[in-house]
Amino acid sequence: MIEFGSDFGYALVATASCIGAGLSMIGGVGAGIGEGIVAASAVSSVARQPESRDEIKSTMLIGIAMSESPAIYSLVIAIILIYANPLLKHFGS
Repeated sequence: MIEFGSDFGYALVATASCIGAGLSMIGGVGAGIGEGIVAASAVSSVARQPESRDEIKSTMLIGIAMSESPAIYSLVIAIILIYANPLLKHFGS
């Protein structure tokens, strides 16, 4: 059986963490698309009904905030995987 040292385990976990962090940031793509759709719909609505601009703006801001939250969660997961990975302490970083 092949025995790998702790350096190999550390490198493996660090590599997998960086790949996982990159994959978790794919969540930002959906947020960007969602925010674009919300903003486009708000502009279209204001163009059709200018008198309801304030109501549309407040609804748009709530929608953008809700569509941004998955991107923020993805960023937090990526930061944890890169800088505060609990698995790396088992390999004597």
